[in-house]
Amino acid sequence: MSENTVRTRFAPSPTGFMHVGNLRTALYEYLIAKSLGGTFVLRIEDTDQERLVEGAVDIIYNTLRQVGLNHDEGPDIGGEYGPYVQSERKDIYKPYAEQLVKSGKAYYCFCTKERLDALHESKGDGEFSGGYDRHCRNLPQEEVERLLAANTPYVIRQKMPFEGSTTFDDAVYGSITIENKELEDQILIKSDGYPTYNFANVIDDHLMHITHVVRGSEYLTSTPKYNLLYEAFGWELPTYVHLPLIMGKNDDGTVSKLSKRHGSTGFADLIKEGYLPETIVNYIALLGWCPKENRELFTLSELTENFSIDGISKSPAVFDYDKLTWFNGEYIRGMEQDEFIEKAMPYFEEVFPGQQLNWAVLASILQPRVTKFTQIPELIAFLKELPDYPADFFVNKKSKTNLENSAEMLKQSIAVLETEGDWSVEHLHDVLMELAQKLEVKNGTLLWPVRIAAAGMTVTPGGAMEILAILGKTESIRRLYVGLEKLMA
Repeated sequence: MSENTVRTRFAPSPTGFMHVGNLRTALYEYLIAKSLGGTFVLRIEDTDQERLVEGAVDIIYNTLRQVGLNHDEGPDIGGEYGPYVQSERKDIYKPYAEQLVKSGKAYYCFCTKERLDALHESKGDGEFSGGYDRHCRNLPQEEVERLLAANTPYVIRQKMPFEGSTTFDDAVYGSITIENKELEDQILIKSDGYPTYNFANVIDDHLMHITHVVRGSEYLTSTPKYNLLYEAFGWELPTYVHLPLIMGKNDDGTVSKLSKRHGSTGFADLIKEGYLPETIVNYIALLGWCPKENRELFTLSELTENFSIDGISKSPAVFDYDKLTWFNGEYIRGMEQDEFIEKAMPYFEEVFPGQQLNWAVLASILQPRVTKFTQIPELIAFLKELPDYPADFFVNKKSKTNLENSAEMLKQSIAVLETEGDWSVEHLHDVLMELAQKLEVKNGTLLWPVRIAAAGMTVTPGGAMEILAILGKTESIRRLYVGLEKLMA
């Protein structure tokens, strides 16, 4: 491996669904690696055994596969620096923590849960502010050895400096300084022998030669903890890329950190609502990153070509569901008709199970109109069953129709259409246009009653000819007679 090879890693914890924030982190890590000719690594961080959710690892794999973020190394495909599941690396971490103890950079802490709980409850009393009070930091060596020999449960904590400050550079936020007094002596190895998330991250990132660490800006203040570990081992620091928060709009017009109260925040839920994977990827790429050229629609390969770290913003990004829906509509309209029919078929079959309709005609009227495939069943329900509708629907000022002339238009249309064998949209168009001309009426005066009778609705996807073509001759004529009876009653 070249020393200059860029290596990023997506290291999710399998604790549930894939939040859009996690997915954006994965996307940016992928884009940073691929735009710089580097390697994208998947690592599963399952050290917090109590929070693991069954099936969550599959969710991670399925999501990455659906959006096309193919990793170069990972648990399923292996690689030079495996294993890529932290629980399978458990024996790696403790020796590193013990090395820090020996060098005076960490220490054994034997405090009981009861004592720590009591400390937490005393938050705000005196100088102690709720963090660990470093009770075990300076225990005599004989006492430490006695407690270890007695198999007293312990954790290993990192020794943080009391004074001064720690400064680091972030690729997005620039130079950041944190006062060391704000840093608690964090736990490195828990009492169950597992490493903490922070400690395992540093060890694994170093051993896997990760060059760029990408995460949310909420972790900016904890970065000195990581850097002090790197420095304690004498290791080179990675490049940090902290991403702006993703916010959601509140009902009162304010914004707050994106959560379920704003709507669906999980990838699977957005898919279920009818958003396309490629739409979601395109949209979240723009939540915190601004392309150099003035455009919004990008495929994943185009994002890779155009992405650069200097385009990442410091400002929080607002997740706008209306904008996401607009994106989705643009993607749907940009599809070839065959692809649209393929993706729409589950929704067609929801209304017409096992039936064959003129899917091409149906697609031609739906594709320009829908913004989500989930809208289709409701839009086409009238094709399966004629809704009950009032005769007043036939009255339309713009088309100059009333109850009397609508009845006449339907009579004339039925008489002509009953003799037709060709039921294509084009032929029906020609026949009805010719009839309007013969009757010396405006096209709308003839077509409005036909459309109302065929659909039973004043607003429909598609016009009279398309609806007739989809319904077929027998059902179309039946519906026109039902409309005529309604007008004659």
